[in-house]
Amino acid sequence: MTERPILRLAFELELVVLPLKSLLPLKQVTDRIRRSHKYKVIAASIDEIGIIEPPVVFHKPDRHGRYMLLDGALKRDILEARGETETECLLALDDEAYTYNKKAIRLSVVQEQVMILRAIERGVSEDSIARALNVNISHIKGRRRMLRGICRQAVHLLSDKPVNPVTFDVLRKMREARQIEACELMVAASNYSSSYARALLTATSDEGRMQPQKRGVPAVVTLTDLSRMERELKEVQEKAAKVEASYGRDMLNLAIGARYVSELLRRPTIARYLGDNHPEIVKEFRSILSATLTESPKRAPSRSKVDADKDVHTT
Repeated sequence: MTERPILRLAFELELVVLPLKSLLPLKQVTDRIRRSHKYKVIAASIDEIGIIEPPVVFHKPDRHGRYMLLDGALKRDILEARGETETECLLALDDEAYTYNKKAIRLSVVQEQVMILRAIERGVSEDSIARALNVNISHIKGRRRMLRGICRQAVHLLSDKPVNPVTFDVLRKMREARQIEACELMVAASNYSSSYARALLTATSDEGRMQPQKRGVPAVVTLTDLSRMERELKEVQEKAAKVEASYGRDMLNLAIGARYVSELLRRPTIARYLGDNHPEIVKEFRSILSATLTESPKRAPSRSKVDADKDVHTT
């Protein structure tokens, strides 16, 4: 019977209030960062509703009483610019600063629309939501109307996908059955762009459209268009040749790297350390190994061997 891995806490259970001057950021907040959209969104959210996710610091201070700021450099800079002197912090038990953004869950546009509607139902005004997100109020109104005319199953298929909001405008021109079919094609291709949705709409018959397609005059292909297409085709062929030339080398490097990872995971000490401290890395390693180190299928017998067997059975 295999023992289950022991899960340990990554943070202290209680928040602590620390002076902003005692927080040592790992990166400098430049004027360019302060002009970025991300910085302005965080600043607007703090002004409107305060800090939701407190800064993360390593739980052990140095000899001068300063704490390593693992996550939240922008929030610290914003609070300092507001004249604040202290803030609540979350104490991390590991001094790893590169994992927080990777573990953050990004909201899809559908999930964002659901949260906006719930906030409005609970009495939050559209102006307050727009200020908290640092967007124009027309953006909030557009999010409210985004899923009108989209069937429930199509919304379910795209609920957690990074869909371009314009894609829903294209889907709205399709009937329900075609919407579901188009969403399934987008999920299969992992392509949720509005251009791909328009391509699916173009391939949709009049029975699958809300309104019949307008028939225009067929375009005349000129010699200039033909030369341009020939030039683009040549470029595509050259790119394909380069990919084909490097494919063997890339596969060899991948096989060598996968074999090295396999040898690392076979060592109990390394495997135990990774399992206890970086289970997500172990998961990625094993998925790579399962894709690259699978046993190759047995070769089919050669033609001469098959013919020889037939001759034996015939005699």
